[in-house]
Amino acid sequence: MEPEQPLVRDVYPDLIAELVVALEEEGERDLSIVVRDVRLVGECGCGDDFCQSIRTSDHPQGQPYGPGHRCVPLLPSNGMLILDVVDGRIMYIEILDRAPMERAVPPAATG
Repeated sequence: MEPEQPLVRDVYPDLIAELVVALEEEGERDLSIVVRDVRLVGECGCGDDFCQSIRTSDHPQGQPYGPGHRCVPLLPSNGMLILDVVDGRIMYIEILDRAPMERAVPPAATG
């Protein structure tokens, strides 16, 4: 059995806190709730130094999301935050032109 991907809130808690506030400000109450439980499936990997985007769900590379997709641009204090949402599920978080995100310090192993 493969281990589950980490919750984004455990890796980037400041990002999730910012997204919750921004989504509520945009009237996206349902998304402000589900964003707390998205998983870090992978990083963008485009190699652009201005991009820190993350995948929160698997999807075919280079393929459009198809029916049910909508783009949710947010208004952060700096840079750009844009969500790709399919049928109420956050699939991708575009994080552009922002200071490098800091990962939360992993908890120390016990035992």
